[in-house]
Amino acid sequence: MRKSEAKELINQAYAAWEAEEWQRAADLYEQVLAHFPDEKPSAEWWYDAALGHKFLRNWDKAYELGVQAAARAPRGEGDPAYWNLGIAATIRRDWAVARDAWTGFGLELPAGEGEIDGRFGHACVRLDTHGQREVVWIERLCPTRGRVMNVPVTGGRRYGEIVLHDGQPNGERVVDGSTYPVFDELLLFEPSELPTLQVTVAAGEPADLEALITLFADHDFGAEPASGLTTHCACCSEGTLHKEPRTAHEGAQRVCLAAPEDEARGLLDRWAGEKAIGRSWSGLEVMG
Repeated sequence: MRKSEAKELINQAYAAWEAEEWQRAADLYEQVLAHFPDEKPSAEWWYDAALGHKFLRNWDKAYELGVQAAARAPRGEGDPAYWNLGIAATIRRDWAVARDAWTGFGLELPAGEGEIDGRFGHACVRLDTHGQREVVWIERLCPTRGRVMNVPVTGGRRYGEIVLHDGQPNGERVVDGSTYPVFDELLLFEPSELPTLQVTVAAGEPADLEALITLFADHDFGAEPASGLTTHCACCSEGTLHKEPRTAHEGAQRVCLAAPEDEARGLLDRWAGEKAIGRSWSGLEVMG
């Protein structure tokens, strides 16, 4: 291939990219890279080709091309080639490459080998289940994975599942003056076995409901008032939303739970039995 031909193909690739024709753009880049893998601008071509396959959710190709892009990127300077490779390697559970990619980006990881199980703070993820979207809180385990800490209302989604999310925030939530990013889900990484339940509880005072939430949390289960769910349009959801800290209140109310049904009944009985007056429950239902 002559350089003049390569230049024309690259121009076609740029045009396809602008039109969001990811497959065509990636194919054109690869045609050129097969002949000119190490030209001065080739690092950009490798990156765009890998990114196109990321958009297509073709993770094997995103990984293959991402390795080449990262090999041509400066280490420790936040180059996005490493981030995209970290995502693709994590999806393939290639932990050695994922760890090297995050380090190459400039992040500090927990010492060790294998799967990354760290404490990267809290964030939100916009779950996407066949077009149904729901923003939930997660505990971040690594730069791209997090454990869901809410009881989702979307069918088929569960408390405790591990989701893999994109690296570019798409919105933010502000709570008590602290700002948390909202990431878009890329895929469900590990499902949770905890079913979703709903129950009606009567709480004599706000502290009673907080005690129930704490009791379930102490057993690695979930519990939260159903009234905590709010609905936003896509424009608002992808912007900055100021959220009030969770506040419990007294009275009869529906509560979402994440626990095996028998254990949930036992914990509800224990909670109700801790006070002679002011606590009761009824109508436990399995929702999914």
